[in-house]
Amino acid sequence: MKILVIHGPNLNMLGKRDKSIYGEKTLGEIDALLKKEAQALGVEVVTFQSNHEGSLIDFIQEQSHSAQGIIINPGALTHYGLSLLDALVDSKLPVIEVHLSDIYHREEWRAKSVIAPIAENQIVGSGWRGYIIALQTLTGRLKAKPSR
Repeated sequence: MKILVIHGPNLNMLGKRDKSIYGEKTLGEIDALLKKEAQALGVEVVTFQSNHEGSLIDFIQEQSHSAQGIIINPGALTHYGLSLLDALVDSKLPVIEVHLSDIYHREEWRAKSVIAPIAENQIVGSGWRGYIIALQTLTGRLKAKPSR
């Protein structure tokens, strides 16, 4: 079972960005923790980060045929990434949306997610652990689904 983990704009700066909001861990550290958890769960994760919406879409289109689910932190694209939304819908895969901070208790504009309506779940405010929670949740759901 393969899960795609997609990180949007500016997440490559984790560990350098405002640590009081985004935490201390770098993206590389988060990806390593995800791969370790994936191994324990018996699944494969493929991680990808880009600051460009088109690159994220290309990745989804190239990888979704061989994956069973998507975990995504769309970054600022959360609020206006309609072409990213279309690519997620077109993948026909279950999606879990993750945000390190609680987007509902920050600036008003951060509270609107164009991804949330198609996501099976949204995990906010749990820091890097939100990715682990998303992986555990998605893996559990996928393993519980009857095979066709």
